[in-house]
Amino acid sequence: MLTSTDRIVTTHAGALPRSAELRQLVFARAAGSAHDSAELKAKLAAETAASVDKQLAIGIDSINDGEVGKTNFTSYCAERISGHQERIYVHGKSPQPLNIAARDARKYKAYFESGKGGFANLNLPRAQSFCVEPLHFTGQAALAEDIAHFKAALTGKNAPEAYLPANTPGTMEHWLYNDYYKTTEEFLFAIAECLREEYEAIVNAGFLLQIDDPDLPDGWLMFTDMTVAEYQTYARLRIDALNHALRNIPPEKVRLHVCWGSFHGPHNEDIPLRDIANLIFSVRAKAFSIEASNPAHEHEWRVFEDVRLPEGSVLIPGVVGHCTDFIEHPELVAQRIVRYANLVGKENVIAGTDCGLAPRVGHPSIVWGKLEALAAGAKIATMQLWGR
Repeated sequence: MLTSTDRIVTTHAGALPRSAELRQLVFARAAGSAHDSAELKAKLAAETAASVDKQLAIGIDSINDGEVGKTNFTSYCAERISGHQERIYVHGKSPQPLNIAARDARKYKAYFESGKGGFANLNLPRAQSFCVEPLHFTGQAALAEDIAHFKAALTGKNAPEAYLPANTPGTMEHWLYNDYYKTTEEFLFAIAECLREEYEAIVNAGFLLQIDDPDLPDGWLMFTDMTVAEYQTYARLRIDALNHALRNIPPEKVRLHVCWGSFHGPHNEDIPLRDIANLIFSVRAKAFSIEASNPAHEHEWRVFEDVRLPEGSVLIPGVVGHCTDFIEHPELVAQRIVRYANLVGKENVIAGTDCGLAPRVGHPSIVWGKLEALAAGAKIATMQLWGR
């Protein structure tokens, strides 16, 4: 894993721009709808290569495939795991859909009822996924396709580091309801066993594994009556399942990305970083990516005045964000980097993004502009920290 031994290294959290045509083809395939498979394959190859080239040209050190072949952050998992079926939600008769903005919605009801933030009425009919038989990983071919396109895109390129993201048991539990396993623990560990195959395949292919776990902070937002202590107990079980899935992978091959949900909304009720830092650092990973530039969490750099980064670990603070189309000034990016470097050591900081940028900002050009600001800010911070 790259570290900032003589300069500030850069990366990002995941999703990058793709064309509307590719998105349509990817979603058509996932839905089982008619589509041109040859066109899809060609566009996947071309746009993966273009994403790799763009990241390297900007100066991003640890890059990925842009996640251009996935439907969205979570539902790609449904396409790669068997043992579940969809049922139509019926208000009052089906399990209440989980809402990652539930705590905010209680306080800012009128805002959410207005349709702001992209939240639809959760009481309307909609499909829900239920686990109805033993879960099995069936995504070998889809994952192999992702890996093959990424390897082809990297051929002949001087990429310092490459990673692929994958989801977590706790995040899958947000949308997959248990109607088969006897206990929640049994259910979570069954999900973990499925995801273990994906995790190990990514690492065996020669890439770093990024674990995307928004559940760790944003699960708090779904359960409005939990105390912090109760939530910490809830989260520990999900981390136990995640660590079970990671058990065969050296921590230095793993980085963890956590966020408080990338939705545009108040985030006034987010659980403080201080209350979950020990949980984050208990995951079997070497690097830890956190939101650090949005208005709800930028102040939390001070947590590291008295919370120690685990020995040998790396912190990836988000120094550009998805919450606004404003492109951060490189001097501001540098300020954010230097704050963390002064607290945890410059060699233990990698400059990153709050979350995947493409789904949340207004245009692909903004995504690339933010990454350009990230790279420029890292150079300024390097000058300030190393004098060169």
